[in-house]
Amino acid sequence: MAHNGAFSRRYAPGVASAAAEEEAPEGPTTMKCVDDFRLRFGRTELVPIMIGGMGVDISTAELALEAARLGGVGHISDAMVPTVSDRRFKTRFVKDKLKLYKYNVANADKSEVRFDLGHLAEAQKLHVGKTMEAKRGPGMVFINCMEKLTMNAPKETLRVRLAAALDAGIDGITLSAGLHLGSFGLIEDHPRFRDAQLGIIVSSLRALQLFLRKSARTNRLPDFVVVEGPLAGGHLGFGLDWAEYDLATIVNEIHAYLRNEKLEIPVIPAGGIFTGSEATAFLEAGSAAVQVATRFTVAKECGLPEPVQQEYFKANEDDIEVNTISPTGYPMRMLRNSPAIGDGIRPNCEAFGYLLDGSGNCAYIAAYNREVAAHPGAKKVKVMDKTCLCTHMRNFECWTCGHLTYKLKDTTRQRPDGSYEILSAEHIFRDYQFSKDGSIALPA
Repeated sequence: MAHNGAFSRRYAPGVASAAAEEEAPEGPTTMKCVDDFRLRFGRTELVPIMIGGMGVDISTAELALEAARLGGVGHISDAMVPTVSDRRFKTRFVKDKLKLYKYNVANADKSEVRFDLGHLAEAQKLHVGKTMEAKRGPGMVFINCMEKLTMNAPKETLRVRLAAALDAGIDGITLSAGLHLGSFGLIEDHPRFRDAQLGIIVSSLRALQLFLRKSARTNRLPDFVVVEGPLAGGHLGFGLDWAEYDLATIVNEIHAYLRNEKLEIPVIPAGGIFTGSEATAFLEAGSAAVQVATRFTVAKECGLPEPVQQEYFKANEDDIEVNTISPTGYPMRMLRNSPAIGDGIRPNCEAFGYLLDGSGNCAYIAAYNREVAAHPGAKKVKVMDKTCLCTHMRNFECWTCGHLTYKLKDTTRQRPDGSYEILSAEHIFRDYQFSKDGSIALPA
């Protein structure tokens, strides 16, 4: 259903809508849209739309920059940032690391395979710096930093990634994929620690309480909290019982807790918010913004190759599963026809190794070696219970997705050849910003 010209409405940056500031007049209630609200960081006012940080380079710089240009918040991701740097800036971090550790390829013990922290900082500064140089418009660009990217030295590599992002001028950092109980402490001495916007993704009130308690000694509250519900894409903060949970319920629990504790921290719901009307409902209930991602997986600016985007469009609800093949230990939502499922590629830790724990272990290595031992002489083994996430994410073969991916076909037009039209990030953003009545604007 079209918006009847809503996209022509102009946005004045830095000016809050009167509807967001004044009580509704008596009489019939005027239906609101996302644009009637503003996300506030200090004196800065933004369109309350945040595009989530999807790795590896699915949330591209181009996608984040569009969100910022349109007055919202865009994320880049630092997942496998040396690999992203090689692809984007023609550096040689992966080749040099492989060359250094090539002697160890056949060895099951990966404890010696370490990242050069100087190279890691250089890659992060390139990724963030080039993005920030290109930023235009009134919005912001944040970076998503996952704690579960342990990289054989969890504390050291996370500290470098966080500090380098701040050095390169990122507007904000969203801590994800972990409790991050010590993450603020890693950068509390950085000159931008109290200047940049710092937030965390949680999936429960308990996780937020733990983070606040452990971070209290830094005398700094998070600037925002993203509450990610069970319908989100990629790694989930829930078990296989995810369907028993509800985003609105968790958000309400966190709102109540913050009110009782007299803590003014913006709450940003995420996961399964598919229309502007659904976003508006959260904003009317007191949330500061919404984080959305699934609909942007089929944007032109997204990093997914178009053939993969067409798989997302074609998916039906029963084509989407939550499984435990991720070596991180988190359940993960993806398309069940992802090439990464059941593939038995040799571990590529010498080149990548982003999920090695502090002792050089990865659940995929153990699963792969088990299958090799069980099938001596086989040219190729199948590993069904785990996947080499580094390799497959790098190759866009692990098709992580939100639960509502099956609805993407309803957001665009089908071409005569049966494929679906790819959308612009601006079109999707404006649809969230201005739509009402549960409508979704199709491309012109």
